[in-house]
Amino acid sequence: MILTHRPRRLRVNQAIRSLMRETNLSVNDFIYPIFVVEGEKIKREIPSIANNYHFSVDMLEAEIKEIVDMGIKAVLLFGVPDHKDAHGSEAYHENGIVQRAIREIKRVNKELLVITDVCMCQYTDHGHCGIIEDAYVNNDKSAEYIAKIALSHAKAGADMVAPSDMMDGRIGAIRELLDTNHYSEVSIMAYSAKYASAFYGPFRAAANSTPQFGDRKTYQMDPGNSDEALREVELDIAEGADLVMVKPALAYLDIVRRIKDTFNIPIVAYNVSGEYAMIKAAAEKGWVDEKAIVLEKLTSIKRAGADLIITYHSKDAAKWLRG
Repeated sequence: MILTHRPRRLRVNQAIRSLMRETNLSVNDFIYPIFVVEGEKIKREIPSIANNYHFSVDMLEAEIKEIVDMGIKAVLLFGVPDHKDAHGSEAYHENGIVQRAIREIKRVNKELLVITDVCMCQYTDHGHCGIIEDAYVNNDKSAEYIAKIALSHAKAGADMVAPSDMMDGRIGAIRELLDTNHYSEVSIMAYSAKYASAFYGPFRAAANSTPQFGDRKTYQMDPGNSDEALREVELDIAEGADLVMVKPALAYLDIVRRIKDTFNIPIVAYNVSGEYAMIKAAAEKGWVDEKAIVLEKLTSIKRAGADLIITYHSKDAAKWLRG
């Protein structure tokens, strides 16, 4: 039998496989999360997110220089404050932990893109992402505080703010407050399709942000819903989002693809802590080839339609891609 079509012809060696590759992973695709804490001379490994660290502000310089040297273009800042209260006041304080970290990073390197997580859960004594009234998160009051936090980050020098609370209308509230205060150049990365996921456990330990009662299912999305994600994205775009995000990434690659096919807007996927921790644990056991599985995973996220990937693997992947 004569075979007219032989797809294997385009796989016979590494050179042709490289030429024919449809999806190419690059260090330019990565956003690296950084956790900042109060104190001095702190660089402390996070047990739940191995090879990632809590940094005090005075210890950021060496880390930022290393990140820049590796070619990583953006970081996502998370603050872990000492003081918590019902309104998360440290989140919008002029000299809060994230605000000081922004200023320090910009002192070290003005070109590195600084994105800030805008939320309240790390800062509230109840661990929820907004203002509690009658044991329920009040949406509209929470959106006001979220906007206030975003403005404080912009004033400190953030290039982009990323509200992760999932309150209705918070993108519009942020955009209006930024614009009326002359920060129209600060962009918004909206956590548009953020699911109430079991994959967040290691992060919550790292950020000390576990809810003290109940859960976040009244504001984060149900994992069984897909059409709802499109509605959320459409609303955030209409309110002024510059980029939209899907979180988590791996269990929701179908959502990434649907958004990509529906909307002409940059898409970010968050390769979250639980996804990271599972691979780290399996690699430590010798059950998987860490380098191969990480690069395959990140490629799959980009292939699904993500333009950018937030990942704790950023530094390792950058090193592996450099060769």
